[in-house]
Amino acid sequence: MVPNVGSTVAQRVTQGRTATSMQEGATVTLDCVYETSWSAYYIFWYKHLPNGEIVFLIRQDSYSPIAKNGRYSTNLQKAAKFITLTISSLRLEDSAKYFCALYEHTVFEVI
Repeated sequence: MVPNVGSTVAQRVTQGRTATSMQEGATVTLDCVYETSWSAYYIFWYKHLPNGEIVFLIRQDSYSPIAKNGRYSTNLQKAAKFITLTISSLRLEDSAKYFCALYEHTVFEVI
């Protein structure tokens, strides 16, 4: 039998800041509030470039409070369902729209 994989629970992801201006070399922190009833999940951060390209930045799993990938780091506050993305040493090429995405890894039944 094929396992029933997927999510039947509604998700919601809300980001706070809509726009910001920073100087090169500075550090910026962006936030994301999410809703899920699952204990196991991933949160991904991406940037959407002006040319339409979407670039993966970092993945945070629900079992670790922090993740780091180069100049990108996350801080997960699981009880509050809140995560931040911090970008250090800002560069001109960091100019983009940033967004987070929630992925629930669920297997309901394996027969």
